[in-house]
Amino acid sequence: MQQSNKKGILYLIPTFIAEGTDFSEIPAQVKQCASDIDYFLVENVRTTRRYFSKLKMGRPIEDLHFEVLDKKTDETALKSLMAPIFEGKNMGIVSESGCPGIADPGALAVNFAHKNDIRVIPIVGPSSLLLALMASGLNGQSFTFHGYLPIQKKEASQRIKQLEQDSRKKNETQLFIETPYRNNQLLDALLSTCRSDTRICVARGINGDKELIKTASVSDWKKLKMDLHKIPTVFLLLAN
Repeated sequence: MQQSNKKGILYLIPTFIAEGTDFSEIPAQVKQCASDIDYFLVENVRTTRRYFSKLKMGRPIEDLHFEVLDKKTDETALKSLMAPIFEGKNMGIVSESGCPGIADPGALAVNFAHKNDIRVIPIVGPSSLLLALMASGLNGQSFTFHGYLPIQKKEASQRIKQLEQDSRKKNETQLFIETPYRNNQLLDALLSTCRSDTRICVARGINGDKELIKTASVSDWKKLKMDLHKIPTVFLLLAN
């Protein structure tokens, strides 16, 4: 797996997006790749150790080297964090959920790799954003992910109105997420702000035992009741 030059390769290693799921969603390539790497950048060392233990890699977890790469990591720290790769060692990035680099601090290291002519290899794995889009029935040709919307009610309403306008103008699906304990408030804000014919998809607990993905107009959503409290959820919007 080593390159012929002195720099190693940066592998993007996916993990589960739902607790309690089996390994059917994780390709065999993940286990093979992770077993051949000694150095990792991870969001959380404890959960990554647990994940690797479940992979049954056939080697002691204690032999692996973990460095934290999270939302608090400063770009100036990357050269030190990725020192092994400049010594010809391969490295892996492991997110807390899904695929590194997608709504994830791993993108910081990937950008650094490109700036320093380091080869980046992504490994196929589950992404809640893409799975939600696939299952939504909304426009998969043109879409934008916006991360988190504003917390304050007035600012959130203004942002939702803007997203709805952009969606209608561009025929573009808008994707966004929320901290799980504020999911119900965000759904209420969508239903009170958007036009009645705007379509909303709620993708709750993807790949987990509480998974439920439903797309309906705002007027139809107002007749329904869905509890999203503390369950990871992706929201999608497409205005007519």
